[in-house]
Amino acid sequence: MISIRTSNEIELLRESGRLVAGSLDLAGTLVRAGLTTAELDAEIESFIRSHDASPEFKGYNGFPAATCISINEEVVHGIPGPKELRAGDIVGVDVGVRKQGYVGDGARTCVVGEVPEGTVRLIDATREALKAGLAVARAGIHLSDVSHAIQETAETLGFSVVRDLAGHGVGTKLHEEPEVPNYGPLGRGPVLKSGMVLAIEPMVNAGTAAVRTLSDGWTVVTADGALSAHFEHTVAITSDGVDILTLV
Repeated sequence: MISIRTSNEIELLRESGRLVAGSLDLAGTLVRAGLTTAELDAEIESFIRSHDASPEFKGYNGFPAATCISINEEVVHGIPGPKELRAGDIVGVDVGVRKQGYVGDGARTCVVGEVPEGTVRLIDATREALKAGLAVARAGIHLSDVSHAIQETAETLGFSVVRDLAGHGVGTKLHEEPEVPNYGPLGRGPVLKSGMVLAIEPMVNAGTAAVRTLSDGWTVVTADGALSAHFEHTVAITSDGVDILTLV
């Protein structure tokens, strides 16, 4: 069942969302060559806990860290560790925060120093795909209309959307109904209603859409080794659009 959140619940979700946004802003200031992903994770966890909140990912189905940090061909769910960032890397940072029982979820792709123009185009296309999905989302449309807008934007710009992973509902749990694919035809799936809260998160690849999971059981990488980018917002559906909850 898809939950409809009250205005009070949405404000609680916004509190968590603001901490997600603050965490991602912090990541953007910290990302640099020589920084390990474990160091980045520790700084973000400290920030979250300093605001009387907890990192939702830590311990989730056994995940060992506060954040997912995915580099270059890693699509999502990268495990922070001793690996050092290098100039030219792109770094997907995915953060979940629980505060007062409600969860915010968001992601952003950062760059380490200068990157090639093709990489910039990938990141921009992923950001534009998210914007396109958010632009059509509102009460009264079908869920797949959001999915279609994301796919059409990414593919028109020359990239592919990951089909094996999706966005999701979010609220008192990290993953709730409905699943929010990043591809599909118009006019399918449930009709959106005011008060639904969704995590919309295009994952866009420079090459094929195909992905695989590494032996660690978590890290998802592109099947062809091409770069991948990821952006995500938690939003509340309204009668005339979306209320983005993962903003500072």
